[in-house]
Amino acid sequence: MRLTRRKLLGSAGAAALSAAGIYELVDKLGTAPRRAPGSALPPEQHLLDGVRVVRQEGVAVVVPPLHHRVVTAKVGVPDEPTKLRAAQGALAETLRDLERRYEPTPAGLAVTVAWGLPYFRRFVPGPSAKHLPMDARASAAAGKPVRAVLDAIRFPSDPVATILEENDVAFLLRSDTLEHIDAAAKSLFDDLGAFRLTSIRRGFAGGGFDGGQSLPKKLAMAAGVPGANLIPDRSELFLGFTSTQKQGLGPPRIANLETLHYSDGGPEAYFRQGTTMHLSHITEDLEGWYINFDFAERAATAFRPGLRVKPGAMTVRQGPRDVASAAENAEDYRREGRIGHSAAIQTASRLQQDILGADGTMYPKGTAVPHRADFNTLDNPFFWSATPDRDNMQSGPAAGVHFVVFTPTSDDFHRGRLAMDGVLPDGTRLEFTPRARGQGFNSVLTTTHRQNFLVPPRRYRSFPLVEMLA
Repeated sequence: MRLTRRKLLGSAGAAALSAAGIYELVDKLGTAPRRAPGSALPPEQHLLDGVRVVRQEGVAVVVPPLHHRVVTAKVGVPDEPTKLRAAQGALAETLRDLERRYEPTPAGLAVTVAWGLPYFRRFVPGPSAKHLPMDARASAAAGKPVRAVLDAIRFPSDPVATILEENDVAFLLRSDTLEHIDAAAKSLFDDLGAFRLTSIRRGFAGGGFDGGQSLPKKLAMAAGVPGANLIPDRSELFLGFTSTQKQGLGPPRIANLETLHYSDGGPEAYFRQGTTMHLSHITEDLEGWYINFDFAERAATAFRPGLRVKPGAMTVRQGPRDVASAAENAEDYRREGRIGHSAAIQTASRLQQDILGADGTMYPKGTAVPHRADFNTLDNPFFWSATPDRDNMQSGPAAGVHFVVFTPTSDDFHRGRLAMDGVLPDGTRLEFTPRARGQGFNSVLTTTHRQNFLVPPRRYRSFPLVEMLA
């Protein structure tokens, strides 16, 4: 018998899908930016078409969608091949229907479906053993086979309480229009009846690129978050500095599994044109950031010690010529006892040499690799959770970020996150106590949850590998 929506979601989850809470203010307080029309659907489902690029303080900046939502879930279909194949077909048709209704741009709707290792282990263990892609670079470094998608780990600056999640699937929904996301959520989770929701995570970004107060400032003020009055009026995100500089984001296909030759996509190239996704929730101490750090120290912390930044500037150039090497980070540490967030991560997130990609593109040294899709939130830590005690759900709003990033492999993300803690890819270790003031942003950030996912190409985004079950 088909499970009902209420049985799958639970009464609270069903209500949370349609509730907006304070996020209704995104539409009331912000105006959707002008957008370019979209083009044909690419084979990659993680790419966002039709984005607008503006110039802020002389730097090209990508304008993110206003509304973001992540819904995590467990598969609610019995572990039987026939029923799983039926669910595969139903989800595939639902996704195609959404693409017929909305162009895949911020003006329409972008949907990305990412699958966790628990799904592959439980529902498709046989096909997964053969087809899950390997990470050639990580395997060579480890001297043993390493998968392209890995279980999440705690990093040196993470609290011991950081929860390593085990969701089967995560849906990332992005749009300038809240109604588009609501309609997609209804189709995917209400009408389809294939998932048991575990969490709903909501948020916003931008809104200040055409003048006036940005959404992070407006919503933080409306929610009464401590330190909200200290956020710069046009800040793209709570912490003040712009994070979507075009040259700081990877070119379209560089984060694919295969582009930089880290993976071939697995046997028969099943996952070729896919990628991996990391999802985490991080709280942000706005008062600690704006009161305890003056502007010069905030710039040194966000970018690099000694970098000259005009007082009050929010957008700082992050091109290939601005990339810091491991040796330069070590010198900053020796000279000032600190590292910059961007400078440290660049030792892993930027190409260390020219690479001819599998797509035929020559990617020059210093090119960014990750595709960022993170967004600010007032969730504490989630908008809704099926396990509120386990997730330490709190009643009041809190400043934070739902960090979403696409990288060619999970190991590639792990390298960048370790660099943020002073553990650089070349083996250099810059010693810090956990969450030390000199360790970039870490003294004002606290990670509550983490999980890694595999993002299949568009053609296999619905219950991947189920068609191979006997």
